Amino acid sequence: MNKLHLRLLAVLLLIIGGGATWYKMAVLGLPVTPDSTTQIWTVEARVAFQADGGPSQVNLHIPHNPPGFNVLGEDFVSSQYGLARDRDGDNRVAMWTARRASGNQTLYYRIQLSEDANDTVDRTSPAPPYPEVPDYPEPFGSAALSVLEDVRAESADISSFTRRLLLRYNNSDPGENVQVLRSGIDGSTGHVNNLIDILAGARIPARAVQVLTLRDRMRRAELDTFLEVHNGTEWIPFNPVTAERGYPRSVLVWKRGAERLLSISGGSSGNLEFAAARTVRDVVSVAEQRAMQRGTSMLMDFSLFSLPVQAQNTYRLLLLVPIGALMMVLLRNVVGIATFGTFMPILIALAFRETQLAWGIFLFTSVVAIGLAIRFYLENLKLLLVPRLAAVLIVVVLVMAVLSIISHKLGLERGLSIALFPMVILAMTIERMSLVWEEHGAGQAIQQGVGSLIVAILAYLVMFQPQVGHLVFVFPELLLVVLAVVLLLGRYTGYRLTELWRFRHLIMDRKN
Repeated sequence: MNKLHLRLLAVLLLIIGGGATWYKMAVLGLPVTPDSTTQIWTVEARVAFQADGGPSQVNLHIPHNPPGFNVLGEDFVSSQYGLARDRDGDNRVAMWTARRASGNQTLYYRIQLSEDANDTVDRTSPAPPYPEVPDYPEPFGSAALSVLEDVRAESADISSFTRRLLLRYNNSDPGENVQVLRSGIDGSTGHVNNLIDILAGARIPARAVQVLTLRDRMRRAELDTFLEVHNGTEWIPFNPVTAERGYPRSVLVWKRGAERLLSISGGSSGNLEFAAARTVRDVVSVAEQRAMQRGTSMLMDFSLFSLPVQAQNTYRLLLLVPIGALMMVLLRNVVGIATFGTFMPILIALAFRETQLAWGIFLFTSVVAIGLAIRFYLENLKLLLVPRLAAVLIVVVLVMAVLSIISHKLGLERGLSIALFPMVILAMTIERMSLVWEEHGAGQAIQQGVGSLIVAILAYLVMFQPQVGHLVFVFPELLLVVLAVVLLLGRYTGYRLTELWRFRHLIMDRKN
C-alpha cells in the first residue's frame, strides 16, 4: 500500500508540474530557451528611510532618454504616498509625498529598458554659458594653467582637448603639476568635480553625470561618475579614468549635473540602492497581455517575475539547489559514489559558481588537506567532541584567511573567493574524513573525499548550465517533477552501477 501511495503521489506531482509547464509554454507563450536576440534590462532603485511622523517628501532623480536604450516601461511602488513627476533641465524627478508617515519607509522605482544600438534620439542641445575662469588658490592655479597650456598645444578641438587632459590627469607617472592638481582628491565624483573646475580654466562647459554600470543579477550597486563637455553643439561624454569617448553599452545614464540625486524631507537615515537583472521580460510582458485578455492572469501575477529584482536574483540561485539535490540522489543511490554527508557537495558546487571550477577544486583540496593534518594533531590532545569541532572550525577560518592573503600578495585575486566556501561544512568534512581515516583506513577516507569532490563538480556543471537556470526560474513548476523523481528514487533498492562493475566477474561467470 505504501508503495502504491508513493507512485500515485509521484504521478500526481508529474501531472501538476508538467501540466503547469505545458500551459505556460503553449498558452501563455513563455520561452523554453533563453532569449539572446533582444536584451531586456530591469533596473530597480530602492529608497529606504526613517520617517519623522509628520509630512514627508522624497525627491529622486530618474533616467530621462538614456542614450543607448529604449524605455519600455516604468513602475513606481509605494503604499501611502502620492506621486508626481517633473522635469529638471535635462533630468526627471520623481516626487513622493505623504501627509503623515512614521517609522521605516521603503519606496521603489523600476524601469525596463531594451538596448538600442541605433540610437536615433537627437542629442543636440543649446550651448550652455561659458564658465568664468575660477580664482584658483596657489599652487593649484599655477599648476592648472600650466597643464591647460600644455594640453592646448597638443589638441585641435574641445573633444581632443578633454581627452588629452584626462590622459595626463590619470597618467601613472604624472608630472609635478598634475600631482598638485590631484592632491587631496578622493573618489570618482571628487576627481570629476576637480576636472570640471580645471576645464573651467579653459572656459569649457563641463558637468558630472551619474551612471549605473549594468551587470546581470546585480544587487546593491552604486552609481559611478562620468564627465561630459559641451562642444558648442552637443554634450560629449568621457570616461574620466580611461579617457574613452562615449558611453559603453552596459552603462545607463541616470542623472546629469551637480544636483543631489536623492533628497528627503520629513525623514532621516536615507539609503539608496540599485539592482539590475537581464531577463526575458519582453516575452513575459507579451504573455501577461495574453493572460489578461483570456482572464487567466493569476498565474502570471504570482510568478517570480512579480518579485523585486533583488529577490529575483536570489531565487535564480536558490532554485538550482533542488537540481543539485537530484544529482546527489542519482550519483549516490544509482551510481554508488560515496560522499561525506548529503548536502556538502551541493554547497561546494554553489561556491564553485564564484570561484570558477579549477580554482574551486584547488582551494577546496588545499583547505581540507591542511585542516586534516591539523585535525590529526588535535587528536593527540584528547579533546572532547564539541571543543574539537570548534577548534577545527577556527583552524579552517585561519587557513582560509592565510590562503586569501597569500593569493592576494601573489596577484591571484581569484584566491580571495575562498571566503565563499561554507566554512562549517568544511570543518565537518575534515572531522568526518578524519574519523573514517581512523576507523576504516586512509583508502576509504580518500575515496569518500574524492567522491564528494566528483559529485560537487558534476552538480556544478549541471546546475549552472544557462538552459537549466532559465527553465527552473521561468518554470519553477518543474521542481515538482524533480521532487517526483527523487521520491521514486527513494524506493530504489537495485544494484548500483559501481556494484555492477565491482561484481562484473561474478556476473560473467553466472552467464557462462
